[in-house]
Amino acid sequence: MTTTDIEVALAAAAAGADVVRAAYGGAVTRHGKGGLDFATDTDLAAERAILEVIAAARPDDDRVGEESGATTGTTGRRWLVDPLCGTLNFAAETPLVAVNVALLDGDAHLASVSADPTTGELFWADPTGAFVRRGGGDAPLRPDAASRLVDVNCDGPLDRPFVGGQLVADPAFRTEFGPRVVSSTLAVAWVAAGRRAGYVTDGHLVGSVHFTAGIGLCEAAGCVVTDLAGAPWRTGRGLVAAADADTHARLVQLVRPHLAATPD
Repeated sequence: MTTTDIEVALAAAAAGADVVRAAYGGAVTRHGKGGLDFATDTDLAAERAILEVIAAARPDDDRVGEESGATTGTTGRRWLVDPLCGTLNFAAETPLVAVNVALLDGDAHLASVSADPTTGELFWADPTGAFVRRGGGDAPLRPDAASRLVDVNCDGPLDRPFVGGQLVADPAFRTEFGPRVVSSTLAVAWVAAGRRAGYVTDGHLVGSVHFTAGIGLCEAAGCVVTDLAGAPWRTGRGLVAAADADTHARLVQLVRPHLAATPD
């Protein structure tokens, strides 16, 4: 029986989410990466569980894990694995984390999964569309800007201002949108699911293990996804993902002065 790419991605993300869910609330061993950044034993164990599933099903594909680095294959296809997005949240027993698995062939998203270990939801997309799996059933993802909630990534460089922090402090932004700071790319999946009107982050995201799955979800669900300037996201800096064109246009307009004031 043939196992499809999305079935492999869903199984891998579910395996990682099982590890995270079982460890939540327990003792945390930290492995420092510098500053506030660290991995935990759970990051490492979840990544092993994910990569074992992928390696067994697709041994000839490239695999890139946040913690273990890259394994080169022969097919040109590449799996990107973020085993625990929101490690600080996890360590502080804040249940806002994601397990991200994506498969790319060049720039084409073949499979994108963002798993929520807390709720058990699996947000997933392949070339046929975007869906959420809960309780064994799948439902289409439907972006919706009605909440007016916009998640803003406030993790950024320490040596200069950056768009996230500047945007949250902007009265014009706060007049129109409710800023939220989940500090996990789970919030990117929520844009695709209609739980957020938009998501904004600074930085360079091509090949990111953190963001690739969420971007694939948003694009497959029909969201508007660009860089901070409104250009194709692969060509520039940062990300604006929005539920619809009007919301996207307004977010880009609000971001513009902060982008100009925070040179890369």
